[in-house]
Amino acid sequence: MTAPLRIGFIPLVDAAALIVAVDKGFAAAEGLEVELVREVSWSNVRDKLNIGLFDAAHLLAPVAIASSLGLGHVKVPIAAPFNLGINGNAITVSPTLYAALMEEIDGDRFDPLATAKALAKVVAKRRKAGAEPLTFGMTFPFSTHNYQLRFWMAAAGVDPDEDVRLVVLPPPYMVESLKSGHVDAFCVGAPWNSVAVDLGIGHILHFVSDILVRAAEKVLALRQVWADKNPDVVAALVRAAVKGAEFIEQSANLAEAAQILAQPERIGVDAEVIQRTLTGRLKISPDGTLRESGRYLLVGREGAGRPEPVQAAWLYAQMVRWGQTALTPDGVKTAMAVFRPDLYDAAVGREPPADAPAAFGAFTGPAFDADNIRGHLEAFEVGRWKA
Repeated sequence: MTAPLRIGFIPLVDAAALIVAVDKGFAAAEGLEVELVREVSWSNVRDKLNIGLFDAAHLLAPVAIASSLGLGHVKVPIAAPFNLGINGNAITVSPTLYAALMEEIDGDRFDPLATAKALAKVVAKRRKAGAEPLTFGMTFPFSTHNYQLRFWMAAAGVDPDEDVRLVVLPPPYMVESLKSGHVDAFCVGAPWNSVAVDLGIGHILHFVSDILVRAAEKVLALRQVWADKNPDVVAALVRAAVKGAEFIEQSANLAEAAQILAQPERIGVDAEVIQRTLTGRLKISPDGTLRESGRYLLVGREGAGRPEPVQAAWLYAQMVRWGQTALTPDGVKTAMAVFRPDLYDAAVGREPPADAPAAFGAFTGPAFDADNIRGHLEAFEVGRWKA
């Protein structure tokens, strides 16, 4: 048995593989003693990981990259040997904003370009009327939620820095902020979108898998120095997480997995809400309308656990697009080096796949090429990057 590990997490369903790995004994079977520490904000998780209060963490993939680049905080290189979640976010809007969008929409309500164009019309009407800009909540400046909201809005010419307000809120506070009218909409991970719908205060407008086909969302994050010193522990932790993900992805285990995650010290919401998330069958409106998607949240299936460096390159490109960093060859290299498929492959004893799953696809815009980020960014009219 190794020394006890302290691992931080936020109460979100994409922490499931980690939570199940510990609570079902998969980590113990690998010789690991793990204490999971529930946190409220991503800055808390990042800071405690960076200074060594946590040995590992459930972390936003872009935060791992930003930490390695020294953006927004001190520079601490991070290694991510396991993807805890692909996709899993959704955009939820207030009933008032939903009605305004549906009044303006021309086309399929589930088409992100149609809703983005409707948003542009709503924004223009509000400006003409002298109304306050719409406020959208997201979880962190360096987050897929931020980039997904921006990607969606900008596709219809809505400038996320000029035409609306984007504010940072910890995931557990999103619902109350929508209820109180402090925000008009938010982008967050499960289960908080479903909680808003169940309370009758929100409509799920889009699963983010409508916007990006396969977005790296959360990673198992380790300090690079610590990972280098503890290769056997890293391998054991990855194997435990893989077993947790495999358990969750077995339909016969869904009810048990949901009960584990529902515990107050874990996610702390009703198990039925969590089970909906894991099956990708969600109630999207207070009237009970259901929507199902096999891509809503990938925990382990379709190779989701293996980190793909091209995903990190796409996230880095968003940081550049929105003025968080400059485009440099070293920056791309550093970002891609955060995602460690080599550590994953070594831990599980598998050869790298001949054909990796489709790493990226979006509802609009050019195909992404990690070798030509400049060309990719030049194709977009709205952004903050400097050539």
